[in-house]
Amino acid sequence: MEPLFNFSVITDNFTYFMIGRFPHGPLGGVGLTLYLAVVSCVLSFFGGMILGLFSISRFAVIRLPALAFINLVRGMPLLMVIFWMYFLMPALFGKIAENNTVIMALTLFTSAYMSRIVIAGIEGIPKGQTEAGISTGLTSWQVMLYIVLPQGLRNMIPSFVNQFVSLIKDTSLAFIVGVSELTHVATQINNRTMAYPTEIFIFIAIIYFFLCYAFTSLSRWLEGRLSWSKAM
Repeated sequence: MEPLFNFSVITDNFTYFMIGRFPHGPLGGVGLTLYLAVVSCVLSFFGGMILGLFSISRFAVIRLPALAFINLVRGMPLLMVIFWMYFLMPALFGKIAENNTVIMALTLFTSAYMSRIVIAGIEGIPKGQTEAGISTGLTSWQVMLYIVLPQGLRNMIPSFVNQFVSLIKDTSLAFIVGVSELTHVATQINNRTMAYPTEIFIFIAIIYFFLCYAFTSLSRWLEGRLSWSKAM
């Protein structure tokens, strides 16, 4: 009697699942998934910070375009943003690697969501902090930079980590434009073997679970540490 599942397809292709053809070819699999997520998250942090600060500016010429961009991107599916970047960026700037177009799409999409985290973190700081800073002779931007933002960042960190978890899952949509992240690699192996789809997709589901669970646990730990430090 044959076993219900045959995971030999996993062991035979384990390295390919993890790093693709690297170092003898391009990075793929889990390695590329983490690369896309980490680079996009770092860029999105700064993008979200800029958009968040612009959207609460007193100057309408800065605030309104930022809010328009945030609402536009938040109202679009990520898949549509990926398609836009995939076709638009090469048309504007010439040949661009697919990985970079996906990173740009993930960065724009995630920056719009991170901007709301930034706004919430800033608005969570008591107004008295701003008034006290201005009374000492600081300008509004100096108060924001030296007083409000450092305190707000502590409140934002757990939410940033949660957004990074979502970003890891969002990288799976990169397969639609041929980027060899984990989902695309799994599809390639499935198309080649045509015999073990259940085993292959159970395996990648487990990988995504452990990646997301690890960073979710980090978020909970950070939240606990920050709550404890505030209590002190």
